[in-house]
Amino acid sequence: MAITVSAAVLLAVILLILLRGGYLRLGPALAAVAFGFFLASTGIAPTLTNSFNAVADAVRGINF
Repeated sequence: MAITVSAAVLLAVILLILLRGGYLRLGPALAAVAFGFFLASTGIAPTLTNSFNAVADAVRGINF
């Protein structure tokens, strides 16, 4: 759950930076958000969640 909230906040910040910088317009941004909501309700959502968790675990395991 903590990873999901952190990822959501990070992606929201990136989206805001892109919108304010003029690299992304409001229409495509809303389409991307809507796509994310629809994707979350499909059968691929658990696979995506597991993939993101695996990447987060791999990054957490890196020793600098």
